[in-house]
Amino acid sequence: MSGLVLKGITKRFGGTLAVEQADLTFEEGALTALLGPSGCGKTTLLRMIAGLEAPSTGSITLGKRNITDLPAHKRKFGMVFQSFALFPHLNVRENVAYSLTISGASKTAAAEKASTLLDLVQLSAMGDRRIGELSGGQRQRVAIARALAQEPDVFLLDEPMSALDAKLREEMQVELRLLQQRLGITTIVVTHDQREAMTMADSIVVMSNGRVEQVGSPQDIYHRPENAFVADFIGKANFFDGVAEAGGIRVGDQTLVSKSKFHAGYQVRVAIRPERAALDDAEGPNRLPATITFVRDLGPHREYHLDTAIGPMVVEYAIGEGARPMKTGDHVEVRLPPDALHVFPHPTAAMAAE
Repeated sequence: MSGLVLKGITKRFGGTLAVEQADLTFEEGALTALLGPSGCGKTTLLRMIAGLEAPSTGSITLGKRNITDLPAHKRKFGMVFQSFALFPHLNVRENVAYSLTISGASKTAAAEKASTLLDLVQLSAMGDRRIGELSGGQRQRVAIARALAQEPDVFLLDEPMSALDAKLREEMQVELRLLQQRLGITTIVVTHDQREAMTMADSIVVMSNGRVEQVGSPQDIYHRPENAFVADFIGKANFFDGVAEAGGIRVGDQTLVSKSKFHAGYQVRVAIRPERAALDDAEGPNRLPATITFVRDLGPHREYHLDTAIGPMVVEYAIGEGARPMKTGDHVEVRLPPDALHVFPHPTAAMAAE
């Protein structure tokens, strides 16, 4: 089996466009995250992949097979929903074995396979427990084991960590990723949590308003965002509005040296990550006087909130033995390295171009 390919996938609900012209390839054996805010179309896209929704236009192929019109129960896809959808009247082993028994496997064979899967998700000692006796993380593992029982070609998860507390959610992200790597199964995870996507995924599909905004590795998405939405949604960024001019960008009364593909006079939005702005004495262009207005101590680094001539800014500063002692009210200089500046069309300019 080769990858899962979506071509020209669109979904309309009446007059509402939920997914617009999605062209995506999910590599075999990789974990891909569909990431975006609520209502961006990521769950609708997953449901079309699963066969639970029919595309309005476009095609879905798995390897050489066109599965666009194939019913969900014939796709051999495993799926874990937000609610886990476990049967409370069955014990853990029976929940995992359920799909095997209804597909014709003997009770003995189903029980043996269920035991193997429970061992895989580290629940071998809990096979006889009722679902109501399990923690949220344990229920999630049962749901994963049940979805894997039929040895699916593709594994689909819709916000699988949303019901877990923060600490358990981070632990389960690592566990699920390690399990997926061990099995080598093609996996697609829907999430609105950027940390979850960055932790687990080989590739991230960032969505907004039904559109695919960018596809890439976590590092590509973070360090090379293709537009202002991605830069803002993934991680933190400082934004400034300006106008392109020869050799840089004019922001207020300041000119920032920057490589820009936009012609002089074009309205732009400039972004820089907090960790790329520098509070040091190194030489270089784009130095601005600033006043520290707030200090947030985060352990290994501090966040300095600054008031500058081009607007407020947040800078991350690593704490070490040689770190400069700085406090609220101090006057400092902040440097914005030209290669750290991302320059995008201003939203008003982009809308005018459309």
